[in-house]
Amino acid sequence: MRTGISITLTPSDRQRLEAVASNRNTAQKHVWRAVIVLLSADGVCTTEIMRRTGTSKTCVWRWQERFMQEGVDGLLRDKTRPSRIKPLGPDMAERVVNLTLSDPPVEATHWTAAMMARESGISASAVRRIWRAHGLQPHRYRQFKLSNDPKFGEKLRDVVGLYVDPPAHAIVLSVDEKSQIQALDRTQP
Repeated sequence: MRTGISITLTPSDRQRLEAVASNRNTAQKHVWRAVIVLLSADGVCTTEIMRRTGTSKTCVWRWQERFMQEGVDGLLRDKTRPSRIKPLGPDMAERVVNLTLSDPPVEATHWTAAMMARESGISASAVRRIWRAHGLQPHRYRQFKLSNDPKFGEKLRDVVGLYVDPPAHAIVLSVDEKSQIQALDRTQP
């Protein structure tokens, strides 16, 4: 055993550790942690503990120290570790939302997660999480394109006027293209 490590068990701690070690339904990681402490309290050397539990020297030392600091409860729970992925800030989410609501930089009908990821510098899965959190579905986003005809306003008023206030004894017919022929987001007449 290392110098400076002295584990003494109270009868209640020993009873609790032996119960953990002998219970067949206990997680194995808890069993060998309890066995490490029990063997350490009995004065067994580190190499023998390593041999009996099948663990490394640093692992034995870690659980000896954890027991000395936190007791039996410290052996039965794992310490929380920080996430390996840094959380995205609200400014990045705002940027992705604003970009989503604008037109894509290439000739495309809508933003894809991959395009947004390249544009914003984050992963595609992060883009999808932001879209889901804000209820955005760019592939379902529909917009109305206005004509670039200089007389569009006048023509619009004339057509809408026929529907709203048709002349007496007149028939208003509407002719539309078939939806199969219509191009997506047409930019030319």
